[in-house]
Amino acid sequence: MELPLGPCDDSRGWDDDSDPESETDPDAQAEAYVARVLSPPKSELATPRPSQLSTPASSPSASEPRAASKVSTVSEPGLLSLPPELLLEICSYLDARLVLHVLSRVCHALRNLVLDHVTWRLRAQRRKNFDWPAACTELEQHLSRWAEDGRWAEHFCLANGHISSIDSVLLLQGGALCLSGSRDRNVNLWDLRQLGMEPSQVLVKTLGTDRFSTHEGWVWSLAAQDHCVCSGSWDSTVKLWDMAADGQQFGEIKANSAVLCLSYLPDILVTGTYDKKVTIYDPRDRMETQDAPLGWGPLRGSDFPPPWPIAHEAGPALLKSQRLHSSPVLALLADDQHIISGSEDRTLVVVDRRANRVLQRLQLDSYLLCMSHQDMQLWTGDNEGLLHVFANRNGCFQHVRSFNVGHRSHITGIQYSLGALYTASTDKTLRVHVPTDPPRTICTRRHDNGFTKVCAEGNLVVAASGGLSLEVWRLQA
Repeated sequence: MELPLGPCDDSRGWDDDSDPESETDPDAQAEAYVARVLSPPKSELATPRPSQLSTPASSPSASEPRAASKVSTVSEPGLLSLPPELLLEICSYLDARLVLHVLSRVCHALRNLVLDHVTWRLRAQRRKNFDWPAACTELEQHLSRWAEDGRWAEHFCLANGHISSIDSVLLLQGGALCLSGSRDRNVNLWDLRQLGMEPSQVLVKTLGTDRFSTHEGWVWSLAAQDHCVCSGSWDSTVKLWDMAADGQQFGEIKANSAVLCLSYLPDILVTGTYDKKVTIYDPRDRMETQDAPLGWGPLRGSDFPPPWPIAHEAGPALLKSQRLHSSPVLALLADDQHIISGSEDRTLVVVDRRANRVLQRLQLDSYLLCMSHQDMQLWTGDNEGLLHVFANRNGCFQHVRSFNVGHRSHITGIQYSLGALYTASTDKTLRVHVPTDPPRTICTRRHDNGFTKVCAEGNLVVAASGGLSLEVWRLQA
C-alpha cells in the first residue's frame, strides 16, 4: 500500500540533522537490535501476496504467423473474431499467470494460442531495455556451474580470520579480493586467488592502524566504488579505505548513530542509520574537520577535551540528511535516479535524486533486511523468510510479486542478477535459485550457525556466517 506523502517528505526537510542521539553503549545497542530485529518470527510464514498486472508490452511485430495460426476463425462478432495480432496484444497487457492458468481454460482456440511456445517467445522479446543475450548467457552458465546440486563447485572454509560473527562481506576486483566485517570490530582483507594455500596466504591483513581493531564497534556494512571501500559500524563511523594504496585509510565520517547500511556511487555515498535517517555525502569533496562538533566528546583515551583544534581524517562533505523513517534504516540502495531505503517500521521509501524529494512511501506487511537491484527490478528479503519483487515502472516502484522460496526465517542476504539469484538466511541455509517466476531453487547449502550475507562475482560466491567463518565456493570458470 502506498502512503500519502506528508510535510516531512518535503525536500526542505533534507537538511534536518540537528538532533543527535544521546550517548549510548554501542555494544549494548547492537545486542538489543539483534535480539529485536533478527529474532525468529513469532508467527508462521506469510503466504505470498497475489500478483499484480505486468507492464504493457509494445505492439507485436509482423512476423507472428505461427502463433496466429492457432486461433480458429469465427463468423459471429466477439473476442475470437479479432485478428490474432490483436489477441496477442491484449494478452500482453494481462498478467502472465492469468493468461496461462485462466485464459487457457476459456476455449480451445485461446488454449491453443496460450500454449504455443512462440506466443511466449514473442511476449518475452517485447520487453524493453532488457539484455537478452547477457541474460541467456548468464543463466546457462549459472545452471552449468550449480548442476547436480553444485557437485562441481569447490568449497573452502576460511575460519581463521575473525573471533566473532561475520555480518558483512564484499567481493572486489572480479572476485580476486574479499573484505569481511565482523562483530570483533575488524575488517579483514582476503586474497581469494590463494584459495587452497596456507591460511596465512589467504588472509592478507586487517584494515586500520589501530593495533586492537578497525572500528570501536561491530562492523555491520561494507560498500565499494572502484578501488575505494567504506565500512560502517555500530561505533557511528564510516571509514574509507583505498585498496589501490594497500588498504590505507583516507577518510572518516562521524555520524550521530550506528551505521547499518551503505551505498557507494561515484558521486554520492549514502548511509542508513539507527536514528532512522538517510544521509548523503559527496565523496568527491572531502572536508578536513578542525574542531569536533558538540556531542562528539573528548579524544580517545583522554578524560578532557583538547585545548586546541584537532585535525581529523578528511571525510566526504555532508550534502543532505533526513529522517525518512520512524524506526532504524535496515537496508539501502542507490542508483543515478533513486535512493531506496527499507526500515524496521515496515516501510519502503523511494527518493527521487533529481527532484530532491520523496517520491514514494510504501507500507509493507514486514520489514526488509536486504536488497538487490538490476534491470528495473528490485529484489528484497524480509524478516518472515519471503522474497518481494518491485518493478520500476515509469519512475515509480510497484510491488509485483512475493515468493516463498523455502526459507523459514529472516532472509538477511540477497544477490540478484539477470540469470542468477542467491539468498542467505538465519534458518541456516544458503539457497541458489534461477530468478524465474516463481524462483526455482537448484541448490541448498547449510551452516550450523546460519548465514548473514552473500556476495557473488565472477566465478566466486562468498557467504558470511554466524560461526566466525567465510564460506567460499569457487565455480567452474
